[in-house]
Amino acid sequence: MNKREEFIKRDFCYTCYRPESSCMCKYINTIETKTKFIILMHPKEFRKTKNGTGQFTKNSLSNSELYIGIDFTNHKKINKIIENPENECYLLYPSEDSHDLSNKKIDTIKNLVIFIIDSTWPCSKKIIKESTNLQKLKMLSFTTKIKSAFKIKKQPSEYCLSTIESTQYILELLNNYNYENLKIEELNKMSKPFEKMVDYQIKCAEKKSEPRFKIY
Repeated sequence: MNKREEFIKRDFCYTCYRPESSCMCKYINTIETKTKFIILMHPKEFRKTKNGTGQFTKNSLSNSELYIGIDFTNHKKINKIIENPENECYLLYPSEDSHDLSNKKIDTIKNLVIFIIDSTWPCSKKIIKESTNLQKLKMLSFTTKIKSAFKIKKQPSEYCLSTIESTQYILELLNNYNYENLKIEELNKMSKPFEKMVDYQIKCAEKKSEPRFKIY
């Protein structure tokens, strides 16, 4: 059996899109937020069965949507959200003129919508380059000295966070500004499926590195 056949025959959880043997759905605690989150996942990220932070984020937030693609320019649902005059839309992406949420609150009476790209940095740049509707959005960023718990993946810089970690931190900041009214216990539980996934992958890696002995 080749790798492709093995992949097709494996049983998958169609909620977290991971193999059933490593399903993390039992650790997910759904949070109701005032802020709407739109997760834009690159197709390459969707195929990474050892990752899944974007899907974890979607499943953890009742007020969220997830779309897979590269060019979202003519995406009807996304454009409807962006063009809605009652929405205040931001794209989480660092830039020189981005709104640093760590230092300044978002002052709006509109419905806050935050777009988050779930991908590697090179692929994220590709999505923004191809999606002209995203280029028109206000940029949002934050500064932190929190180090990612993503031990199984090398981050481009020391303080880069995964999708679910970034979203949780944004919610913590919005909570501090009283835009959200979430319990600290709720927020702390949000990253639990991610942490359990990392632990699972580390244990799998350790098992693979264990020496094998022949029994005579």
